Amino acid sequence: MLIATGATLAVVLPVYFLNPTHTAETYQRDIDVPTVARQAAGDAGYLPASPELPEGWSSNYARWVTGRSDDVDFWEVGFLTADTGFIQLTQTDDANPTWTAQRIGDAQVSGSRTIGGIDWDLLDAANGDTVLSSEIDGSTVILNGGASLAEFDTMGEAVIEDVRQNAVEEAERLSSSDTDGA
Repeated sequence: MLIATGATLAVVLPVYFLNPTHTAETYQRDIDVPTVARQAAGDAGYLPASPELPEGWSSNYARWVTGRSDDVDFWEVGFLTADTGFIQLTQTDDANPTWTAQRIGDAQVSGSRTIGGIDWDLLDAANGDTVLSSEIDGSTVILNGGASLAEFDTMGEAVIEDVRQNAVEEAERLSSSDTDGA
């Protein structure tokens, strides 16, 4: 029995000690969100938000989610704040009440918050996360996560600015293509 235990330890211990440990830096990938957003624009039919955020913020994922049973395709990005908070940005131009309720989950409306001149529904989730939801130039935008309200304000302002800039650029592109074809 001692020989079997020793042989097992001889196999398991090297594997255990050779595996890297997980640290906070493990999850900081810093994805190039504007590039992924441009790639997703063809499927989305609009340029998804890729907000410009302050120094120290990074993104650990960005993806276009499609093919779900609810028929609502959406843009989703995860951001790590400078103070190690987390905010997920979700955007779609095809929201319906059921989809919005599913994305918000069990969060309950606790008030409203004005960010960048736009009113947002402020919700509190049972797990302690904060959720903000609003309509910006035809898009439903949901921000959720465990960051501070000041960080949500920073994110909200950056998203509003980016969505509005994207709408202006799209209008200019359509206007120039109309004049080119005439």
